[in-house]
Amino acid sequence: MLIAYTRAVSPTLADCELTHLEREPLDVARAAEEHAAYEALLARLGATVLHLPPEPGLPDAVFVEDTAIVLDEIAVITRPGAPSRRPETASTAAALAVHRPLAHIREPGTLDGGDVLVADRCVYVGVSTRTNLTAVEQLTETLRPLDYEVVPVTFAGCLHLKSGVTRVADGLLLLNPDWVDPKIFRGHRAVAVDPAEPHAANALALGGSVIHPAHHPRTRARLAAEGLRVAPVAMTELAKAEAGVTCCSLLLRQACE
Repeated sequence: MLIAYTRAVSPTLADCELTHLEREPLDVARAAEEHAAYEALLARLGATVLHLPPEPGLPDAVFVEDTAIVLDEIAVITRPGAPSRRPETASTAAALAVHRPLAHIREPGTLDGGDVLVADRCVYVGVSTRTNLTAVEQLTETLRPLDYEVVPVTFAGCLHLKSGVTRVADGLLLLNPDWVDPKIFRGHRAVAVDPAEPHAANALALGGSVIHPAHHPRTRARLAAEGLRVAPVAMTELAKAEAGVTCCSLLLRQACE
C-alpha cells in the first residue's frame, strides 16, 4: 500500500519563508483549492492520502516533504534550515513512528527534505541555504549500516535540490542544467526543462504517471515525448511560496496486513 501524508494549507501561507522569489500577492483560498486537487490526484493515482494535523500558525507546514526522509527501512526526521519551520517536525515524527523506526538530524545540523533525492541505494543531498554539511555527515552515519551511499551535491539558482532535479522514471531525470550538473547522477539520463520554464524540474512519479505543474506546458511536452504519461496539476499559487509537486506530500510504502 502506498501512503501519502499531506497537511492542510495554513491560513498564514502568505507569510511563508522565501529565498529565491520575490514576495507577491498570494491567494490562500486558491492555494487550498490547488492543494485539494493535488490530494485528489494522489488518490486517483493509487495513494492512500492521510492527513497530518493542521498547523494554522505555521505558514510553511503544508510542505511536509521537508520534515522527513522516508526510506523502506527508516524515516529520518529532519531539522529544517529555517528556524520557523522546526516545530513542523513533531507531528510528522508521531505519524511516521507507526510505520518506521525513526532517526533524527541533530543540532547544529540542518536539513530540508526537499534537498534529498533518492535513487535506489544512492541518496543525493543538496547543500543549500537550508541544508548544511553537518547534516549530510549525520545522514551518512545513519544510513551507512543500511547500505545507502550519501552523496553531497552543490547547486545554484533555486531553493532546494529537487527544485532543480527530480527522478521521473528509472534511470531518467528531469533537470535544469543551469542549476544542477547532470553528470553528478551516475547511471541516469537527463531530460532538460524548456529554457522558458526554469522552475519546471520538480515532478513526482507516482502510479505510472508523472505529476507536473500545469503552468509548465513546454516541459510537459518534453516529458510526453519520452513516452511518459503526465498528470498536470494547478500549482500557480503554491508556486509563489517556492513550492513544487514533491514538497506537498510524504510518500511511503506499507505492507498490507
